[in-house]
Amino acid sequence: MTGAPEPQAPEGPVVAIPVYADVSELELGLMVAVCRLCGGEGATRTVNRSRASIVTAGGLVSTPHVLYAALPEPAGLLLPGGPGAQKAARDPLLREFLARHAALPTGASGSGLLLLGEAGVLRDRVVGGPADLADTLWGHAPAEVRPGEVVTDGPLTTTPGGLPALHAALAVAAHLWGEEAARDAARRLGHP
Repeated sequence: MTGAPEPQAPEGPVVAIPVYADVSELELGLMVAVCRLCGGEGATRTVNRSRASIVTAGGLVSTPHVLYAALPEPAGLLLPGGPGAQKAARDPLLREFLARHAALPTGASGSGLLLLGEAGVLRDRVVGGPADLADTLWGHAPAEVRPGEVVTDGPLTTTPGGLPALHAALAVAAHLWGEEAARDAARRLGHP
């Protein structure tokens, strides 16, 4: 998760993963691992308004791969949570980016749902997520909130934080690389 060289041009779909200060490295790591297992080394791009290194929730330093303006057109989105999500959700560039790509296969975990909420993407959707954010999620006008559950509503999969982020990543991977690739990735990660 340290500042690695920018990935080579992808041969297949690219999943954009917006990152921010205090992002959960567990959730980010799970999402990147699933996409790499399914789509190869260049399958993900972490993105931010700056290429300046950020410090994750656990203290690791990570450098986003690209700026929003340099991001290849994504085929899917993954949104990890973390203590910094509430602040990141107020970024107008991120909100506009998420609203513009709302129709893509998207997975969000934990407080990463706040990013979608502020972008207006949760309106009229059935969402899962962390029990401690249920009241906050209702403020974004979803059709239903199912605290503590993994929920898929069309191309959107929402999960509680932590290890359930794996389900969000696998759902996006199944959309982009097929159910068999997603099952294989789950098996390789030790998930039944």
